[in-house]
Amino acid sequence: MNRQRVLALVRRDLKHAVREPASLFIILLFPVMLTIVFGVTFGGIGGTPASTYQVGIVDMNASGPAAHWSGDLVANLTATRILVTKDYADNASAQADLQVGNLQAVLVIPPDFGVSCDAFRSAPGNSSAWVYTTLGLYVDQGSMVATQAVPPIVGQALARMLEGNVSASSSLPITVGSPALVAVTRRAAFDYLVPGVFAYGAIFITMTVGGSFSADREDGRLRRLNTTRLTPSEFMASQVLSNMILGMAQVGLIFAVAFAIGYRPSTDLGGLGMAFLLVSVLTVACVGFGLITATLAKSASAATGIAFLFIIPQMFLGTFVSGMAPSAVTATAGRFVPAYYVTDALTNLFLRGVPLSNAVVLGDLALVSLASVLVLAVGIVLFRKFGNE
Repeated sequence: MNRQRVLALVRRDLKHAVREPASLFIILLFPVMLTIVFGVTFGGIGGTPASTYQVGIVDMNASGPAAHWSGDLVANLTATRILVTKDYADNASAQADLQVGNLQAVLVIPPDFGVSCDAFRSAPGNSSAWVYTTLGLYVDQGSMVATQAVPPIVGQALARMLEGNVSASSSLPITVGSPALVAVTRRAAFDYLVPGVFAYGAIFITMTVGGSFSADREDGRLRRLNTTRLTPSEFMASQVLSNMILGMAQVGLIFAVAFAIGYRPSTDLGGLGMAFLLVSVLTVACVGFGLITATLAKSASAATGIAFLFIIPQMFLGTFVSGMAPSAVTATAGRFVPAYYVTDALTNLFLRGVPLSNAVVLGDLALVSLASVLVLAVGIVLFRKFGNE
């Protein structure tokens, strides 16, 4: 074996990998980008996973000589740095915010809470002198993480307040109402992921469109189309419509498979129709990202790698992946990707059962529509100017 020939071939292969954008991205940039996005999504960057939960406090013990106990409990909840409390005058207004996802839980402090605390502190070993009561706890059934995290945190804060430590004794006069009694339905983990699956499937249209335009340019089909009566607007309209149809077909397939394995959303036919509309609008943005991909790529193979520059952020910030370990960073960064608004709207419809007229759902539809139009416009301008060469 000739060492010089082997080394010459090694140099040739390395030069090819560096000069070919697709290979360079997959080998070097993809691992870097994947590590950064994983760190942001799962808490390695910007804080720990599941940074904070918004909890509404309805204090019915706000007056009287024992009212200070309510403040002590809220202070213990806040001290965890996991729960962020917000006061409400009544349960109805708190429930309204809980229903649309503005809160992850509502804690109702009963009128006899302070009396019960005083009785326990006066005679901690004499259960016959205690005044028994229950804290009402409502947890957002649209958040899989909140349903598991909030109840034990409330229980620990209560035990710390009464006994000075986080391990409650075998018996306390105050109990935390089980959120399982409050939830409308008991859900599997899959139910929480389904809303994000719709957006997850659609974002890969970016790679398809980018590769298609790059291949058409390589084969000369785009130049030949310029010699026909077909106008650029007609050509772009056909691309948008065809991919919207593909997006709706994806929605239909996801629904069919999900229903077959037992999934049942908390919505009606109108909500299902909204899912088709939201995903079809998202595909418009994906066409725009595909055009930007084709502008940057010099070949169809390069387009495959470059497309992930647009796919990965949406995957980790706007689909079911971000919901698996939400953090403060992902909650903020997710608002900059169109897929986030599709997942948010479908979560409200499918898990919380809000009506189509809900302001959050309509707002999500408006924002994803605006973002899609802007991305498509940018993609068209860039491809016409730089990508058709």
